[in-house]
Amino acid sequence: MIPFRLTATAALSIALVALFANPNVAVAEGRPAEPATAESNRAWLGRLPFADMQAFEDAQRGFIAAPASPVLTAADGRTVWDGRAYGFESNAEAPPTVNPSLWRQARLNNAAGLFKVTERVFQIRGMDLANMTIVEGDSGLIVIDPLLSAETARAGLDLYYSHRPRKPVAAVIYTHSHVDHFGGVKGVIDAADAASGKVKVIAPSGFLEEAVSENVLAGNAMSRRAQYMYGSLLPKSATGQVDAGLGKGLSRGTITLIAPNDTIAEPIERRRIDGIDIEFQLTPGTEAPSEMNLYLPQLRVLNIAENAVHTQHNLLTLRGAKVRDAKTWSSYLGQTLLRYGRDAEILVGQHHWPTWGKEKIASLLGDQRDMYAYLNDQALRLANQGYTPMDIAERLQKLPEPLASRWYARDYYGSISHNVRAVYQRYLGFYDGNPASLNPLPPVQSARKTIEWMGGPDAVLEKARASYRQGDYRWVAQVVNQLVFADPDNKAARELQADALEQLGYQSENSTWRNAYLTGAQELRKGIAPIPRQSTASADMVRAMSVPMYFDYLSVRLNADKAAGKSMTVNWVFTDIGEKYAMTLSNAALTFLPGALHDKPTVTVTLTKAALDDIGTARQSLGDALKQGTVKVAGDGAALGSLFTMLDTFSPNFAVVTPAGGF
Repeated sequence: MIPFRLTATAALSIALVALFANPNVAVAEGRPAEPATAESNRAWLGRLPFADMQAFEDAQRGFIAAPASPVLTAADGRTVWDGRAYGFESNAEAPPTVNPSLWRQARLNNAAGLFKVTERVFQIRGMDLANMTIVEGDSGLIVIDPLLSAETARAGLDLYYSHRPRKPVAAVIYTHSHVDHFGGVKGVIDAADAASGKVKVIAPSGFLEEAVSENVLAGNAMSRRAQYMYGSLLPKSATGQVDAGLGKGLSRGTITLIAPNDTIAEPIERRRIDGIDIEFQLTPGTEAPSEMNLYLPQLRVLNIAENAVHTQHNLLTLRGAKVRDAKTWSSYLGQTLLRYGRDAEILVGQHHWPTWGKEKIASLLGDQRDMYAYLNDQALRLANQGYTPMDIAERLQKLPEPLASRWYARDYYGSISHNVRAVYQRYLGFYDGNPASLNPLPPVQSARKTIEWMGGPDAVLEKARASYRQGDYRWVAQVVNQLVFADPDNKAARELQADALEQLGYQSENSTWRNAYLTGAQELRKGIAPIPRQSTASADMVRAMSVPMYFDYLSVRLNADKAAGKSMTVNWVFTDIGEKYAMTLSNAALTFLPGALHDKPTVTVTLTKAALDDIGTARQSLGDALKQGTVKVAGDGAALGSLFTMLDTFSPNFAVVTPAGGF
C-alpha cells in the first residue's frame, strides 16, 4: 500500500466515474418489455404534449457543423467519446423498452456539433455531458465551461476554429464547481498562460475549494453509486443506457484543472473582457455551492449556468451528496428573472439548447423558480402533518398544471419522488419519527427473519412470480430484495429481482432511475464487472487539494479496530508552503491541528507539499521519497509506518444489490 495515495474514487469529483467503465466487459442485451410495461409506456403518449416540436427546432437552430469525427480518442488510444453509440435513437417512435418521454429527451440530447446562438456567441454541444460556450471578443475568445475532458474540449475548440477566425483564447470562465464544467480546461489553454496572467481564468468565490473538496471524504461510495446513476457499465441500447438527462453521458478523457487567477466575489460584478461587457451574478448554494450566472448586455444574452435546464434538476443526486437548498435555488431564479427578464432576448445554459424570446425566457425561469419552491414548500407542508418521506413522495407524484406539462419541468434527471425526500432529509434528517424506524435490524438480519416469517424462499418466490405476472414490479422488487439479501446465492431470486428492476427501468421517465434499475438488473445476472483502478487519478485535482483535505481523508480511512489501544503524535512540517500540523492518534480517532506542533512528538515528518503531491499521484513512493531525502523523518519512523498499516483501502466495486461484505 502507498501511504497518502488518494484513489481517484476518493480524491476526484464524482464525474470521473465514467472512467471506471470497463469497455472490455461483455454485457448481455436486456429482455423484452413485458405487456404491462409496453402498455404503461404507451399510456404516456396521452399524458404529455408530444405534438409540440419546438424543442427539436431549438436544438437544431444555428447548427453549423457536426464534429469532425464522431469518435474521440486519448493519447493512449482509448475511446473518450463515441458519437455513434446512440445511433439506435434515430427512430422518432420509442421502443417498448423506453419511456416515450425519456426517449424524446434522449433524441434531443443527440444534437451535436458547433452551433451559432447569435452574433459573437457559439456553443459546442453533444460532445460531452455539458456545453462549452464561446464568445467572440474584439481580439480573442472567451470560453465558458471547457467541458469535462481535455480531449473533448480541444476537439470542440478545433471544430470552432475550422469554421470561425482563429482568435486566441483570452479568457476562460468557470460558471460553477462541478467537474464537467472545468475538467477540459487544458484542452483550450496552457497553464503557463494562466499563471502569467496572459489568459484570465475567472470563477465564482469559493470555486477552487468546492471543486476539489466535493465528494472527497465519501468519494468511493459516491463513485460506485454514480455507476448506477449514469449507467456507465450498461450497453448503449434500447434495453440499456439511452441518456443521462442533462446530456448523453460523461466523456472518458483527461481531467484537468487550472486554478482561477481572477475571482468574482461580490453578489453583482461587472467586467469588460476583450470588448465584451459581462455582468456576473453570484448564486451560491443553488445547483452548486459555488455558482454564478452571466449577463452580456451588448448581446442581450443571459447565461444561466446550470441553474435552469431543460429538465427538473436534483436536490439530492442518486450518487449521494449534500442536499441542495430548493428555497435558495428558487429565490435566485426569481432574482435573475427580475434583474434580467426585461432585457434578455436569449437564454443559454451550460447544458441543453438555448431559449429565444423574452416571453419564453420568462416562462422557463418563472416555472423553474416555482418548481423548486413547490417541491420545498409542499414537502414541508406534508412533513408538518406527520407524513414520512415515502408518504410525501407517494402523495406528490405530479407537479401542478400547467407546470406538469412543461417539458423542462419533467423528471429526466431529478425527480419529484427523490427531490421531496431530499427536502425532508435537509430539514428533518434520516429518522421519520416513528420509534419502530429508530433502530431496525440491519438489512441481512431483517431479510432472513422476513423470509422465514413469510414461509420460506419457495413460498416467497411463488407469490412474487404471481405479482410479476400481474405487472406489480415495484412490489416484486421490494419483496424479492429481501430474499436476495437473505440468500444472495439464490439464483431464482436474483433472476426475478433482476426481471422486476428491468421492467421498472423500461418504464421510468427519469434517466438516472432507469440507469440505476438496469445496472442493478445487470449485476444481479452477471455479477459486478471488473472496474479498473488505474489511469483515473487526475494529477491536477490531487495537487489542488489542501493539506487538511489529505489529512481528513486519512482520518476517514483509519480502521478503528486496528487503531484500538494505540496512540501517537505526529508533527508535519511543510517547508515550501510554511505550514505545520500537529496530528494525534488516540481513542481510534485521527485528528490534527493546523498551525501547531507537539512538544514531544512520536515522530516528525518534514517535506514539501510538492513531495506530498508526488506521493498522492503515485509518481513517487514514500520509500523512494525517504531515500531521496524529499521526505525526512525524525523520531520513531516505525510508528509512522504502523500508522499507515491501520488505514483501509477502499474497493471501487463493493456490492449494491446484494449484501455488502462482512454480513
